[in-house]
Amino acid sequence: MAITREEVRHVATLFRLGLSEEDIARFQEQLSQIIDYFQVLQQVDTEGVEPTSHTLALENVMRDDEPRPSFPHEDILANAPFREEGFFRVRAVLE
Repeated sequence: MAITREEVRHVATLFRLGLSEEDIARFQEQLSQIIDYFQVLQQVDTEGVEPTSHTLALENVMRDDEPRPSFPHEDILANAPFREEGFFRVRAVLE
């Protein structure tokens, strides 16, 4: 299925892209190839294949090691250029 130049222009307008005539021709060809590939994929027999939300099996992401105490507070702040009441002091970024 070939994508028309008007369809490429429409998509470019939706995304607010300024495309040259060369870009439109290139994207027309590339998008047509993508659509053709999807048509090939539609012919694949998926009977008996269960739908899934992930292509890979999910694994537990919890840490398997034991918790331990964090670094001493003073060691963390030792190299801080500015400190205030036991915290890093930074300039305000919002006014």
